[in-house]
Amino acid sequence: MNYIPTTHQNRVSAIIFSLATEWVISTGHDKCVSWMCTRSGNMLGRHFFTSWASCLQYDFDTQYAFVGDYSGQITLLKLEQNTCSVITTLKGHEGSIACLWWDPIQRLLFSGASDNSIIMWDIGGRKGRTLLLQGHHDKVQSLCYLQLTRQLVSCSSDGGIAVWNMDVSREEAPQWLESDSCQKCEQPFFWNIKQMWDTKTLGLRQHHCRKCGQAVCGKCSSKRSSYPVMGFEFQVRVCDSCYDSIKDEDRTSLATFHEGKHNISHMSMDVARGLMVTCGTDRIVKIWDMTPVVGCSLATGFSPH
Repeated sequence: MNYIPTTHQNRVSAIIFSLATEWVISTGHDKCVSWMCTRSGNMLGRHFFTSWASCLQYDFDTQYAFVGDYSGQITLLKLEQNTCSVITTLKGHEGSIACLWWDPIQRLLFSGASDNSIIMWDIGGRKGRTLLLQGHHDKVQSLCYLQLTRQLVSCSSDGGIAVWNMDVSREEAPQWLESDSCQKCEQPFFWNIKQMWDTKTLGLRQHHCRKCGQAVCGKCSSKRSSYPVMGFEFQVRVCDSCYDSIKDEDRTSLATFHEGKHNISHMSMDVARGLMVTCGTDRIVKIWDMTPVVGCSLATGFSPH
C-alpha cells in the first residue's frame, strides 16, 4: 500500500478516482483542487480559487474537471500530468454552488446552489445554452440526471424532492435588460434624476419581467404567473403584456414535487432498480422507490414493485 500524503489543509468537500489515469482528484475548504497519483503516492498538481471549493465533477475522457465554489462560480479546468489550465468559468448563480452533476453522454452540466435554483449548462457546443430551473424553497444540495429517461432528480435541504422532465423543448430565461426608465410606460426610475426633474415626477422602483427580461415598474408588472417551459414552477413577476400572452396550457407543470420529510444533504440513485437513498444532518437515512415517478420501467425494462 502506498503512503498517501496530506493533500488538503481543511475539510475535503469532494473526491473522485480516475482509473484510467490512476489519479485521485479532490476539492476542499482550503480553496483548492488537487490531483495525485495513486500508484506512486506523489502529488501531481494543485489549483487555487478565491473561495472554498464545494463540489466536483470530472469528465474521464477529456480530463476536464468542473469545480463549484462558495462564490457561486463554476470553473472548468483541463488537468494535465503536472499542470492545469482554466478553460472557462460559468457564472449564473446568485448563491454558493452546493452540488454538480455531469452527464458525459449529452455533455450537460447541472448545478444546484444556495439560491434555491438549478442551472443546466450545455457544454456540448450548442452556443453556451443555459436553462434555469426554479422549484425548490431551500438550498439545492443534491442532483442526479437520468440520461435514459431525460429526467433530473433534485433534493433540497428542506426535504423537497423534485423530478424534472428534461425531455421537452424548454426556453432560456432572458438576460435582464437595463434602463433608466420603465420600458413599458417610460416613467423614470428613482435614480434617473434628470428625467424626474424634467417631468416633475417621482422615480419608481425597477423590476424585471421574468419572461421578456424588460426593466419595468411595479404598475406595469402587477401580475404573477408560473411559466414552466422557462423553468419557473413558482409564480414569478411578469409584465402585463407577457401575462396576457401566457396561455393556461403554458402553466402546466413540467416537474413533480415530493416531500422527503427530513433534511436532505446527500442523495444517490440506483437507476437499474429505481431506488434512491437520502441522508441529512438530522442523521436519518431513507430509501425511496422512485419507479412511479422516474419511468425506470420504460428505460430498463423491469416492472416496478
